[in-house]
Amino acid sequence: MIGLLKRALFILGAVTIISCFGLTASVHAQQDAVVSPDGSVQSEQMLLQQFRQIKGEIDQPIERARVLIQPIGRIWDYFHEVILHWFGGIMIIATLAGLAIFYLLVGRLRISAGRSGRKVLRFNGFERFAHWLTAISFVVLAITGLNVTFGKLVLLPVMGPEAFSAFSQAAKYVHNFTSFPFMVGLVLLPILWLKDNIPGKVDIDWFRQGGGFIRSRHAPAGRFNAGEKLVFWGSIGAGLAVSISGLLLLFPFYITDIFGMQIAQVVHSIFAVLFIGLILGHIYIGTLGMEGAFEAMGSGGVDYNWAKEHHDLWLKAQLAKDNSAKEFKPSASAPAE
Repeated sequence: MIGLLKRALFILGAVTIISCFGLTASVHAQQDAVVSPDGSVQSEQMLLQQFRQIKGEIDQPIERARVLIQPIGRIWDYFHEVILHWFGGIMIIATLAGLAIFYLLVGRLRISAGRSGRKVLRFNGFERFAHWLTAISFVVLAITGLNVTFGKLVLLPVMGPEAFSAFSQAAKYVHNFTSFPFMVGLVLLPILWLKDNIPGKVDIDWFRQGGGFIRSRHAPAGRFNAGEKLVFWGSIGAGLAVSISGLLLLFPFYITDIFGMQIAQVVHSIFAVLFIGLILGHIYIGTLGMEGAFEAMGSGGVDYNWAKEHHDLWLKAQLAKDNSAKEFKPSASAPAE
């Protein structure tokens, strides 16, 4: 009796062990069938090509959280990690190199008649406030924004992971909050200067005369010349693009989905890089490129001879308001307003 019982237990144990091995193999086979893309009717690549998003059924009330795979996100990642690096780097370096070459070839544009010692008010205090509010906030946004694109390549190897992480986190908050004064300035500038930046026939003549950089020619201009008008409209256009796209990124998923935010990030980064290139040229003209230009936004007053040489039509109108137009005789090549 005891012998039969031992044999029965032996047989039961053997059957149990064999069953466990069989169950384990079955589970592995099922896992392989689920995990392997080739184990289903359609391959992974076919799914990625046919569907913009692949969603799963989970107990999650938020619709965007059900997205398991977003194939187009790989395109966005390639843009952000490869294309934007090349585009932004080439754009900024080429702009700086072009300005350096231009300075070496042309030098600083001096006031041909020298300083007169007489000042003419060009911008009042509120106009300068609006300009510097926009300008300073833009510089802060540009520096903190470039860190998102180039920080890991340029700063991380120098600062180390911990310092770079702390800096990037602070830069993110600075970037987010500085965007609001920038947008305030972006609203003030058209209110103050839109009427003076309407293109006209005088702008065509300004280009024909070399924009004032050819000393033998006179380039007539009103309060803003054609170059300054291009900077104005370029700044307004790029500013609107980065502001609208930036708000979509600053308040995610309130208006658009993940795909829309990726588009917003592409628009934001491209226009930001173009904006930086435009402002680099503007800064060059206002500092190294032209004598007396910075004073317009520094103290608000410019030298009489500077205004006569670069904004003669505007100077004539200003003097006329003061009943002293007889003191100013514009060049014969300058057309009437």
